[in-house]
Amino acid sequence: MREIRVVLVDDHHVVRKGLRSFLESYPDIRVVGEAASGEALLEKVALWQPDVVLLDLLLPGGIDGIETTRRLRSQFPDGQVVALTAYTDDARVVAALRAGVLGYVRKDADPELLLTAVRAAARGQSFFDPATAAALRGDLLQKEQLGSELTEREMDVLPHLVHGRTNKEIAAALSISEETVKTHVANILTKLQLANRGQVLIYALKAGIITVDELDVR
Repeated sequence: MREIRVVLVDDHHVVRKGLRSFLESYPDIRVVGEAASGEALLEKVALWQPDVVLLDLLLPGGIDGIETTRRLRSQFPDGQVVALTAYTDDARVVAALRAGVLGYVRKDADPELLLTAVRAAARGQSFFDPATAAALRGDLLQKEQLGSELTEREMDVLPHLVHGRTNKEIAAALSISEETVKTHVANILTKLQLANRGQVLIYALKAGIITVDELDVR
């Protein structure tokens, strides 16, 4: 069983202590660091090398959780982010997804949902708790005009990106080389005016290419 390295980011020590105790009760999870602010996380993330960062969106200091996520994804793209928050309004969910959050769980959700979100993020898969999924089923799923048309092959690659699959996995699924996949991914991001893979999910949802029910929502 592969160990999942987790960092906890919350300005309340008692919350971090409770999360650590819960997560480390499972043998596949190890908490490798804690931070009380986004700035503190960014200072030490390279040292901690986490697989998953469990992040409160409301943080003290100069940057909130959404901006922290944006900078983290730029500075340390290998670390996935799960938002743990009390808010599920559409605007905040969309902003978090655009920043690169892969999972979104309410603080009053069942603890087992949080565990599922952490494990899913470690695999590069999206996860939303039911309340967040319900929020995404509203205006977010209305069709958008495509900024630029994708080729047939790029459309084949797009769903794999949404589900967080690696270039190697996509190449195997489509029987093409990894270099070809890299080219298609770069073209998709350029044509859709997206900064990174994390933003592909929100685009696919808004364009109606995939629905929340097709993601790993429980």
